[in-house]
Amino acid sequence: MDRKEILSRVFPFLQWWPMVTWKTVRGDLMAGLTGAIIVLPQGIAFAMIAGLPPVYGLYSAIAIPIVAALFGSSYHLISGPTTATSLVLFAAVSPLAEPTTPEFIQLVLAVTFLSGVFQLALGLARMGVLANFVSHTVVVGFTAGAAILIFTSQLKYVLGIQIPRQAEFFDTLVAIGRNIGHTNPKVVVVSLGTLLVALGVRRLSKKLPHLLIAMVVGAGLALLLGGESEGIHFVGRMPSKLPPFDPPPMSIASVKRLASNAFAVALLGLIQTLTLARVISVKSHQRIDGNQEFIGQGLSNIVGSFFSSYAGAGSLTRSGVNYEAGAKTPMAAIFSSILLAGILLLVAPLAAYLPMPAMGGIILLVAINLIEVKQIRGIFRTSAKERAVLLVTFLSTLFLELEFAIYIGVFLSLVFYLSKTSSPHIAILAPDPENPNRHFTNIARKPLKECPQLKVVRIDGSLYYGAVDHVASFLASMSENNPQRRLLILANGINFIDITGAEFLVQEAKRWRAMGGDLYICGLKIVAQDVLRAGGYRDEIGEDHFFKTKKEAISAIYQELDPQICETCEARIFQECN
Repeated sequence: MDRKEILSRVFPFLQWWPMVTWKTVRGDLMAGLTGAIIVLPQGIAFAMIAGLPPVYGLYSAIAIPIVAALFGSSYHLISGPTTATSLVLFAAVSPLAEPTTPEFIQLVLAVTFLSGVFQLALGLARMGVLANFVSHTVVVGFTAGAAILIFTSQLKYVLGIQIPRQAEFFDTLVAIGRNIGHTNPKVVVVSLGTLLVALGVRRLSKKLPHLLIAMVVGAGLALLLGGESEGIHFVGRMPSKLPPFDPPPMSIASVKRLASNAFAVALLGLIQTLTLARVISVKSHQRIDGNQEFIGQGLSNIVGSFFSSYAGAGSLTRSGVNYEAGAKTPMAAIFSSILLAGILLLVAPLAAYLPMPAMGGIILLVAINLIEVKQIRGIFRTSAKERAVLLVTFLSTLFLELEFAIYIGVFLSLVFYLSKTSSPHIAILAPDPENPNRHFTNIARKPLKECPQLKVVRIDGSLYYGAVDHVASFLASMSENNPQRRLLILANGINFIDITGAEFLVQEAKRWRAMGGDLYICGLKIVAQDVLRAGGYRDEIGEDHFFKTKKEAISAIYQELDPQICETCEARIFQECN
């Protein structure tokens, strides 16, 4: 590996930097401006979901995207605060401190730092493949549950009623039912008016900043209806300054206290980021490096935690808009952060006129958009197991700790995956005389004559410790109920064999020989044979018992069959029989 390649791996932005030209800068600058306008209301809304002062959402949208763009692999992905990470952070830290207090903020920054460390460690260990073990169904179920939690958490702002902080989902519903009679009609007008304007503007044109326009209209409605004197509360003034340098408070005690929560935040952020990066890569035809995305997200959260930013991940809305707006390189994300910093310095004082009911209405819209109705319908129609994963993850999100809900969904996905791979499909085959090529066919689908001396089976799945018992039971039952004493395994479908699988093949060969027959293997991939060869298992089975093709295998095995049985056989299914 030469010096240039080493530098490009350590500093991945060196790979795309030569692409930057005046032409790409113009496209990236326009995309960055669009992204900065969109993230302004989103950042404030997400910070409120996370239990933080509104300005922290904007801080996160400034610091995190720059680092993620420089050290990630996607040209169009925009990282920063998201609904899911905001909600998980709130659920993880709110039991430990009162939201919006200095102690709460410090704990959030500490969790952000730790989650970044976990993500960076996974990326450096080349564990990007781990995200593949979290099924899309888990993400859909968790997101739907999170959307319901977000929706209910904002009803106190939308209705103008009192709900205890940190209330569980069921307790929140009970509190809403008890206090619904105290609803403030003017608060409802502001929140629903904001929501309807956002929907109307988005339907009119997807290019317009519908959330920003709706916020302005909502602020106007609040002032017209009397503002604070009528019970319509406002966000309050935000500081007009760039993200301050504020190192997260870390100690051994805080690491022990927050590690579990931080890992859940890290895992969710990685899943969300990698899934989104792949979705965009389908459109852009760009190859995504999962490990590099892990590293980029980890570094962005670590660095961000020192600049008053809370945990971020890939943003679906901003990344999609970034691509559609004509972004060419990751410079678009950097421009977006720089422009947002400028906007923050100019418009932060105007947040004092931003009504909480308007923010509640916008967050309701965000929550509604999170529920993937079409995908949920598809999951319910497709698979009972996937349906179970979806429902368990969804209900766990509503009634259990959020990070625990993620673990449950991942665990269920792995259980179903292992259940499927531990029971590989095994088919008994025979040549089809009606097929011109005498193709071997599953006799369960088409009744065919079999050789009275040779059984042919095909194993579709890896032969590892979890699958050995299933295969052994099938072959034992088959040998007890059939006269054949020789077995040919068509192994084209076996992609992987571990030590347990190799030991099983040796024992199976000895068992068939003890019955007066033998075992043969055909079409086994070289990768799988390497394990047998390295451990000496191939020699125990017999070097001459492995064949590349069925024709070669049948021709050799036929020479070992009992000729007296062949003379009286009426099946004569092989070409050699004639």
